[in-house]
Amino acid sequence: MDIDFLDKKLGKQCNEQALLVRKQGAHRAKLLRRRLDEFAALDTLEEIRLLPQARCHELVKNRAGQLSVDLDHPYRLIFEPAHDPIPRNVDGGLDWKQVTAILIIGIEDTHE
Repeated sequence: MDIDFLDKKLGKQCNEQALLVRKQGAHRAKLLRRRLDEFAALDTLEEIRLLPQARCHELVKNRAGQLSVDLDHPYRLIFEPAHDPIPRNVDGGLDWKQVTAILIIGIEDTHE
């Protein structure tokens, strides 16, 4: 899977281990690195559903169109499909099997 970042600052943080640990702490940095490595190894987004510990799901309301995976509670890695147009099923839902690229938006507590 192709992975891009919302901006250079976030990309640098996620790809430089020392900076990632300084900004997010050792535990969250380890989990985030694991998630990014998992995404990189996938062919499609559908495969992340096979990893129950990821708890990947689509967000709702003001975050519609975005998805998230677990890091350490309550933090989640927020991303969206990086396709134009977004692959959709006949019913209008996201076609997870067609998503081969994602845009990382941030690391945050979505419950605030």
